[in-house]
Amino acid sequence: MINDIKALMKERKYIITQHAKMRMDERGISSADLTTFIMNGEIIEEYSDSEPCPSALIFGTVAGCHCHAVVALCKNHVRITTVYWPDEEKWIDYKTRKSN
Repeated sequence: MINDIKALMKERKYIITQHAKMRMDERGISSADLTTFIMNGEIIEEYSDSEPCPSALIFGTVAGCHCHAVVALCKNHVRITTVYWPDEEKWIDYKTRKSN
């Protein structure tokens, strides 16, 4: 899945949702930062049953800070639905969710 996401990102076949744009603006993350983060990131969770397209949670860094993005792999494009700084109270090493 990550290879398909990166291939579409490289071809600039991606959509940043309005919600993701708002979150990026709140966090000072540029489109270039986001692209680099995804291209160098790794999938830490997959949501194969997501509708309308399977999606994944990608972990990476932006300006040295840990970051997550939820990305859907659609037929001919990637849809970036949200971007956020992971809450250390909810994550172990920012890659594994803590138990409730």
